[in-house]
Amino acid sequence: MSATRRNDFDVTDTVCVADPRAVKMAVLAILRDMEPAANLTPVNAAFRLFVQLFTGRLPGYVGCDTPYHDARHSLDGALAFARLIAAHDAAVTPGDRLGVDRAILGVVIALFHDAGYVRHKSDAADNGAFYTLTHVSRSADFLREHLPLIGLGRHAELAAKLVHFTGFEVPLEQLDVPDEADRKLGHMLGTADLMSQTADRCYLEKCRDFLFPEFVACGLAGRVAPGAKACDHPDPMSLLATTEPFNERVRETRLDGAFGSIHRYFAHCFGGRNRYREAIDANLARAEQALKAVNPRAILNRRPKAFTREALRQLLKQRPTA
Repeated sequence: MSATRRNDFDVTDTVCVADPRAVKMAVLAILRDMEPAANLTPVNAAFRLFVQLFTGRLPGYVGCDTPYHDARHSLDGALAFARLIAAHDAAVTPGDRLGVDRAILGVVIALFHDAGYVRHKSDAADNGAFYTLTHVSRSADFLREHLPLIGLGRHAELAAKLVHFTGFEVPLEQLDVPDEADRKLGHMLGTADLMSQTADRCYLEKCRDFLFPEFVACGLAGRVAPGAKACDHPDPMSLLATTEPFNERVRETRLDGAFGSIHRYFAHCFGGRNRYREAIDANLARAEQALKAVNPRAILNRRPKAFTREALRQLLKQRPTA
């Protein structure tokens, strides 16, 4: 591990989470370790589908154009989820394990939990961020349609419910997931999504430079017309000021609340250290420092790259589409 973590690498600085090939290799290794005889064909198919969707090569879709909710974001979450469920199953008694079949399903859901940001060619919006407030339901529709194509059709309806553990469109207590093991799977999905993105080395810069424009596109941020209701985030720094209270709220209500502190199993991945939690705490400390500084940009000076469709095609050395 290098002394300084690279921008596009995971919390261990060993996996380039912008590269679907690197994440697929890491995830497959985790799943094989859980069950050497597991049928991983659906996982391989899911990664192929992911690349098609995000590069704009899946018929009917334009590819990813949201800089915060880009390919790297979903790949990082899928790796975090695989680590979490594997660590959980290694730590608990055999009867409490979720098993490799649920792990496979969870990896696929994590990959496509933000598929709803990717526009259909028939969509009227000019950017996927327009669908911020409905993207989870759109992701659920994507899972219903595409899971049968990768050999997971019998789980399509369950997946469409579980993906809502990563969002805020449906209150968690209203999600109809009666099986406790499946519900725990949802808790892991929500945990991995929240913690992987806030542990991103460039999380703060991405909130300022990438998330703010997405919020403007859907009406959650930016200047408002005269006479309209005031916006909570009129400029990027006002959004950045909410990172600490937002993280404290989701830690209390979700991570250590509804999700039952299941993130504690991350420590089993890293020799007793929860590297995701450590990275998050470092980001929040840096946010506090920046907000007190005369020149916040002197502190928030990391330069993240958005892996939208063009950048992902370039990384994968694909030719541009017509």
